[in-house]
Amino acid sequence: MELFPAVFIGGPPHSGKSVLTYSLTRALRQREIEHYVIRAAPDGEGDWANEADQVLVRTLRVKGDFTQAFTDSICENLAKRHLPLIVDTGGRPTPYQERIFDCCTHAVLLTPDADAMAYWRSIAERHGVPVVAELTSRLQGDQSIASTKPILRGTITGLDRNKTVAGPTFDALADLLAGILYYDPDELYRFHERRCPIETVIHLHHLARTLSIPLERGEVRWKPHHVPLVLDYLPEKTPLALYGRGTNWLYTAVVLLASPAPFAHFDPRLGWVEARPLSIGQPSAGYPLQFRLHHSPDYVHVEALPQSPYLEYNELNALRIPPLSTGSGVILSGKIPHWLYTSIAISYRDIAWVGVYQPQLQCAVIAYSTDPAYSVGGCIQVYNPN
Repeated sequence: MELFPAVFIGGPPHSGKSVLTYSLTRALRQREIEHYVIRAAPDGEGDWANEADQVLVRTLRVKGDFTQAFTDSICENLAKRHLPLIVDTGGRPTPYQERIFDCCTHAVLLTPDADAMAYWRSIAERHGVPVVAELTSRLQGDQSIASTKPILRGTITGLDRNKTVAGPTFDALADLLAGILYYDPDELYRFHERRCPIETVIHLHHLARTLSIPLERGEVRWKPHHVPLVLDYLPEKTPLALYGRGTNWLYTAVVLLASPAPFAHFDPRLGWVEARPLSIGQPSAGYPLQFRLHHSPDYVHVEALPQSPYLEYNELNALRIPPLSTGSGVILSGKIPHWLYTSIAISYRDIAWVGVYQPQLQCAVIAYSTDPAYSVGGCIQVYNPN
């Protein structure tokens, strides 16, 4: 396939870019537009920042440094993209950080006033990125459309955290991006499936349909009580690969079902990645991943603490995880990718049970258990998640 489109959302800080991005990706998923959002600013935000309780979000959010290495990593991901992308950019790009825009194909500008719009318009022009929408952000009031051709222009309101944007301007923008980003989802799946290193590939959307899991506004919303259904349906101790959107605890449950057989999943930034067992031992100072342990009578809560905004898959062999007693359970948490959750999980497979914390639920979901007192799919309140 040709290089997929990448639409960046540009504008100054606090203009509502992340909230708009969240609402757009929700709307596009409901239209079955396969895509992925790259957060091209090290602010620790993702869908969870809109879906979780906002007091908890302020506790969990960790602002990273916009380093040269971070910018290089983003540019590499954009250049090798595996899906159509929406790129949520930083609000104050330096000349070096502007390299990110060279990797994009379209721009949506969101600013509070004409001066900021002119500034961001000049950035897009400087990097040869056609602007498809220029929107004025307002906290309150009605949305309005000034023009749709050749550029969508108008006012957009309601960009408040923990809310989904709605209105005529937003709908017009979602329709516009749907046209830019659309690829036949079955064709995309077949394209990626042929490149998977494992023969049995489970498409999570298809699996939900098979298990009669209802859609919510066109999306699969995985719930903890779905885990036993999934594990009963899939073969155990068999090489498996997962494709599609799923929660950290769902991916963890399936990798532990497949273990010790190989497991892979499709990462929109990296393509197919395989879970690998990690070395057991105390991470040395300076390692890219550190841990904080919280001890409770029945389990140990292992909190992963990335030392940079993006962990790299090629660093897996160098990572260590702390040793644990096999007699109790373990709860995993942290803003880490699925490939790291699955790798940590198989490294702790001899533990009595494994739970994974999800901020949106404010609890840990049990993904694996050999202890009858802890049922797979059950939830445990975690008092010190981060």
